[in-house]
Amino acid sequence: MHPNIILIETSTSLCSVAMVKGGELSARRFSSEPRAHAAMTAVYVKEVLEECGLKVSNCDAVCLSMGPGSYTGLRVGSSTAKGLCFGGGIPLLAVSTLDVLVAQAQASGLPDGCRYIVPMIDARRMEVYSAVYSAEGEKLTEVAPIVVEDLGSVVRPLEISDGILFIGDGVSKCEEVLAGEGRWFRQECPRADSMVAPAMREYAARNFRDTAYFEPFYLKDFIATKPKQLF
Repeated sequence: MHPNIILIETSTSLCSVAMVKGGELSARRFSSEPRAHAAMTAVYVKEVLEECGLKVSNCDAVCLSMGPGSYTGLRVGSSTAKGLCFGGGIPLLAVSTLDVLVAQAQASGLPDGCRYIVPMIDARRMEVYSAVYSAEGEKLTEVAPIVVEDLGSVVRPLEISDGILFIGDGVSKCEEVLAGEGRWFRQECPRADSMVAPAMREYAARNFRDTAYFEPFYLKDFIATKPKQLF
């Protein structure tokens, strides 16, 4: 079976939506404008459906990039995905945002000699959400929030010295700490069009989520802060 799946990625500053039609990527939209998630996610869903000549009820699932990432972005993506599932009577799929970045790295082509992929999502302040994957996409360590100064501890347990690709929107704050021979850096946000492979795996496994009770993978609790006083 070649499914139709709506893909939603809102975990970082890039808001993106894509459409898998008949098992193939057929349409995509994205915007990196500030605070575009709430305004544009549903609009992009409507546009990719129209481009593919589909209605929500013609789709086999909605797949959400579930985090870790921005609390607000993940809430928008989750709410949109749930609304589509309930409205169209279709199931919900969810994939790790770090898995999306790994698939994105693989699709773009890995550097010669790359043995490991380390996706990094900006966790604010001087932290990133990260884990270590093999070049083939196998997750080797658990996802965790890591202080930039301690990033060496991510790779040391595996005795990794080179052949590492770091990818994600948290890379820029880490490059100086991690720079070295046999290490490559790609500062980029996860995109919905990179969700095709992990979404198809979840669909083939029938790994549907409980739409009513599903929660994004925040990893850290949301903490509201008061604005600083200037005077």
